[in-house]
Amino acid sequence: MSTPLPRTTRAVRLAVRPPGLPTAADLQVVEVPISESGPGEILVRNRYFLVFPGLRTLMGDETDGVPLPPLRAGDTLFGPAVGEVVAAGEGASARPGETVVHLAGWREFALLPADGYTVAGDRLPDPVAHLSTGSAAYGALTRLAPVRDGETVFVTGAAGATGVLAGQIARLSGAGRVIGSTGSAVKAERLRAEFGYDAVVVRGRAPIGEQLAKAAPEGVDVVVDTVGGEQLTAAVAAARPGARFALLGALSGQLSADRAGGSAPAEIDTYRLVVRGVSVRGYRGADHPDVPAEWEERFGAWLRDGRIRFPCVRVRGIDRAPAALQELLEGRHFGTVVVEP
Repeated sequence: MSTPLPRTTRAVRLAVRPPGLPTAADLQVVEVPISESGPGEILVRNRYFLVFPGLRTLMGDETDGVPLPPLRAGDTLFGPAVGEVVAAGEGASARPGETVVHLAGWREFALLPADGYTVAGDRLPDPVAHLSTGSAAYGALTRLAPVRDGETVFVTGAAGATGVLAGQIARLSGAGRVIGSTGSAVKAERLRAEFGYDAVVVRGRAPIGEQLAKAAPEGVDVVVDTVGGEQLTAAVAAARPGARFALLGALSGQLSADRAGGSAPAEIDTYRLVVRGVSVRGYRGADHPDVPAEWEERFGAWLRDGRIRFPCVRVRGIDRAPAALQELLEGRHFGTVVVEP
């Protein structure tokens, strides 16, 4: 006897637009009806969805240029998710039992249109790995700032979902020395002991520039920046001739309670950029449509042979999702954070 399909699902909505950094109190878990799947549609039971800092920007007042719709009070949150198909309408390209990847996270079940999902396949050994943000790090280190053998690489926000993979990718690409930055001594120790970082700059211990100068006395060749602000300023000061910078994020502004989530000013010595021939480029996934498939193939192979590690915090229960977002924004987690609803 088949299991009856659900008629409702629980989802996480934005209760009020926060004046600063979102807290769990700004979100609410509600029950909403589910429509029957129509032609080409599928109904998916979400197994995991990603908790990511970009939601803070979508809730703020600075969303110009952001390739995702803003979130207003009453809207259901969304984002990358992995789920199992439980029902499929006529003509759907996925069948019940298959695993799909989509953007309708932050709910237990999702009704998806024909063009709203991709079948996961078997390239990755664990379905949750489809929620890795390593594609951006891989694209940055292969398209914008390729690493040459023996070079020194500096990764800001090294304990975050992207940074913790960026350092490992840099090493696999031939880096001779990998330096990271993070916000706590505990995270710094993990980066050194478990993820191959040679040195870690800890925010608040001393000026970032002073710490980086000690960690890389001869300068840095490649920078993967997810933070901006003071850390980007310090990286420019440490840049060697011909250094390449790939900018993937701007958490210094995005996670500032004093800003609206969509700007991150930084003071940069442009004279140094000129006289040392330093390149600075922002990475946009849309500019490199070939990267995700290439990354998935490499990532799957590296995971299977143990050459790369994917730290993932799994938060159980959709009721804990609001707190998981607050904890992520407060820097309380290491690596990727997902909810298992």
